[in-house]
Amino acid sequence: MKTLQTLKIQTFACLAAWVIWCAGCSPQEKETYKNWQFYGGTKDARHYSSLTEIDTNNVSQLRMAWAYHAGNADTLVNTQIQCNPIIIDGTLYGTTLKMKLVALDAATGKQKWIFEPRGTTLNTGRGVTYWRGRQDDQRLFYVAGDQLICLNAVTGKPVLDFGDKGRVDLHEWLGRDVRKRFITLNTPGIIYKDLLIIGSRVAENAEAAPGHVRAYDVHTGQLRWIFHTIPQPGEFGHETWEDKEAWKHLGGANCWAGMSLDESRGIVFVPTGSVSFDFYGGKRLGDNLFANCVLALDAATGRYVWHFQTIHHDMWDRDLPTAPVLVRIAKDGKKIDALAQVTKTGFIFLLDRATGQPIYPIEEKATPVQSDMAGERPSPTQPFPTFPKPFVRQVLTEDDLNDLVPPASYQDIKNRLAAYKTGNIFNPISGEGTIVFPGLDGGAEWGGPAYDPETGILYVNASEMPWVLTMIGVKEEAPKQKQENYLEAGRRLYKLNCMVCHGTERKGGGNTPSLLGVGKKYSEETFHRLLSSGRGMMPALNHLTEQEKNSIASFILERKETQTRPFMADPQKTEDDSYRQLPYIVTSHKFTTQEGYPAVKPPWGTLTAINLNTGEFVWKTTLGDYPELKARGIHTGTENYGGPVVTAGGLVFIAAARDSKMRAFNKRTGRLLWEADLPASGFATPSVYHVNGKQYIVIACGGGKLGTKSGDAYVAFALPK
Repeated sequence: MKTLQTLKIQTFACLAAWVIWCAGCSPQEKETYKNWQFYGGTKDARHYSSLTEIDTNNVSQLRMAWAYHAGNADTLVNTQIQCNPIIIDGTLYGTTLKMKLVALDAATGKQKWIFEPRGTTLNTGRGVTYWRGRQDDQRLFYVAGDQLICLNAVTGKPVLDFGDKGRVDLHEWLGRDVRKRFITLNTPGIIYKDLLIIGSRVAENAEAAPGHVRAYDVHTGQLRWIFHTIPQPGEFGHETWEDKEAWKHLGGANCWAGMSLDESRGIVFVPTGSVSFDFYGGKRLGDNLFANCVLALDAATGRYVWHFQTIHHDMWDRDLPTAPVLVRIAKDGKKIDALAQVTKTGFIFLLDRATGQPIYPIEEKATPVQSDMAGERPSPTQPFPTFPKPFVRQVLTEDDLNDLVPPASYQDIKNRLAAYKTGNIFNPISGEGTIVFPGLDGGAEWGGPAYDPETGILYVNASEMPWVLTMIGVKEEAPKQKQENYLEAGRRLYKLNCMVCHGTERKGGGNTPSLLGVGKKYSEETFHRLLSSGRGMMPALNHLTEQEKNSIASFILERKETQTRPFMADPQKTEDDSYRQLPYIVTSHKFTTQEGYPAVKPPWGTLTAINLNTGEFVWKTTLGDYPELKARGIHTGTENYGGPVVTAGGLVFIAAARDSKMRAFNKRTGRLLWEADLPASGFATPSVYHVNGKQYIVIACGGGKLGTKSGDAYVAFALPK
């Protein structure tokens, strides 16, 4: 055993030396990676820091350097902070609760200024974008609600000559009237010269706005270019849609996950999601370009360069969850500028940056085509990368069921699995329920991986939680035979607009809260406001009339005094109605044991180091713990949100798990070297930076997901003086 271990160490050392020769950082690059001025650290999305003050020898000495508390955390409504803050000239910029933007002294955590957007802004922000012009013109850009806001980075005041007194309404310049449709942006845009390039987050139902990519002038807020992610007549990709009029009515195919930029080539890389409605494609037959694509665009003009579609005709909400990472691959004695796109399914797509061609073969394999949903036509094939292998399990069988639970609980999940459709990662959704594994939240998620340019190793965290998607037919939407009352209309509208997340019995599940008993928490007025503004992952429902919102409130809040009111149906129909009124809705929930654990055997959360030059899994470890199982010596990992950071000091830093800890692993071996308790779970990606020669690691501790308490803090760690 000792000889084998020595051999492994020697082999790794030789391989590492060779890879460093192939893919090491230049002195200029090392200087670039000392700063954290962009979301994810740098525009290449590498999550890499060349700082070395904190290393494998002293990381155990890390202590909390400062903590900033924003206030107003509210576990009842699952408030969250998911921000990866940026640090500019000793000032940290990040979002807090209610989408306030704060500037802190990065060495002390002392507040310099705070900006509070007007109105109700309940989306969740993951970062801000910084631009510096001439004569010390410094600007910050971020989105609160449906408003793109531009602030003076020094004062925190709106830049009045940008847009309409510092704001641009994201509903504008999309080519059709979407004023009543939900649109916001969680992940910040990216700067190319004097352009701010952004995606959007839109609804995932039939009411979704189009997810076109847009570039704005950083000085004026004027639109400079737009790329139609749902192509219009005469545009490349339109031929992949059987219904040539669908572009007028459908939405989605949006980039909510952030972008990466090859500045030297002038190419921006855009990961897109599915076309809405996410789970039924009978109104959008075809491959649906440019949904579920890595899309390469000319950053200056928005001109199409290339694309690679990772899912054809998506029916499972398998959006690309994070920006592709710009990497260098050593292959056949050559160094290739490539990108690595991680996915919810656990595949990694390695593509040539300049051409979009696969670095290694990606095979189109036959997949199930028989659907229970009338009008649906699944794609007969899907792309399967051959290198590297998937970093998570992809199929759930009886042998994979959780055997840590008591016999009765195990028998329960065994019986339930037997009733579901399972066995193929691309099984269509069914009436009996289809297992989607890994689940709707990955595999990989929005935190994204970290890439070490010195070794060519990619570090990716992942969740392994099975979900169940069930198709339910919808009866004729408009009542014909009798007058509805508020209760009946509210129940019908709940099914069409809310049931996909909150379930048939309003119990919620996963990160979706239960609606049972919410009448004790909300008045009609505050609930109506929630429907109009949205919150977190819930979109605003402004496509509904005031009467429709009131009837949903009457049903969900159980207001018996209003439930007998007559509901007056709107006789007007539009051309959009044939696309909006779908014959099916889908419910989703996590497949869990009676104790609330995932129904699959551990691991449930992992961190994996993958050598992109060889395809080798250098190491893999669990990420996170359940305290009661850890006490029994069982390390299972947990679902996780947020990503890792890798440093030249030999470390991988990550929070992300539900157990409210920050961890540091040895990047070469995967050994846990340090962990610290956080005031709430750090569902965010850390930032690594230096001020006055001292290195810091900061993490947003917002909690609020996976049943955890909400938090309000940024916490920074450093070595003691």
